[in-house]
Amino acid sequence: MAKSRLKVPVWFIIIALLIALAGWLGGQYNSLIRLDAEVELGWSEVQTQYQRRSDLIPQLIATVQGSADFESSVLMGVTEARTNWLGSQNDTSTITEQMEASSSFDSAISRLLVTVENYPDLKSSENFLSLQAQLEGTENRVSVSRDDYNADVTDYNKSVRQVPTNIVAAMFSFNEHILFESEEGSEIAPEVEFDFSR
Repeated sequence: MAKSRLKVPVWFIIIALLIALAGWLGGQYNSLIRLDAEVELGWSEVQTQYQRRSDLIPQLIATVQGSADFESSVLMGVTEARTNWLGSQNDTSTITEQMEASSSFDSAISRLLVTVENYPDLKSSENFLSLQAQLEGTENRVSVSRDDYNADVTDYNKSVRQVPTNIVAAMFSFNEHILFESEEGSEIAPEVEFDFSR
């Protein structure tokens, strides 16, 4: 008895390979879409926490202004940083511009809180203490949301750079996202000068 071989047409093999390739491409594309959406969601959470902090600033400034000899330049700096941050939250601003405005806002708030340490009457004000507690809670949320955003960006960027996903990323214009990094020198406490001659 002769052994019969089952002949599979070449066109069938080619079609099967094309279907497998299309399935793989679709899977990689969907994976990149999911990771990109996580990055966008993470950035949205960062913006939400900055907005929460921004909403506290007018109350904080009003409370601090009650201290007659408080440094007006510090208050102006916080107000200006808040205004710049709010201005960066429009559709035409890039994430980089928004990050720069956020970092400036961070620095201004830090200077304000360092300056407040030298005003014992203000530090003991119940209204100020309440606002300070809310601000500290918000600062923690900002920090966590930035860390989560950076973790999402790192996962996405690794996928965009890894072979063979980088081929799909290049085909469909998936570009790397930037990490949210602190402003250079932000690890150094700001210097605050006081003018007590008034």
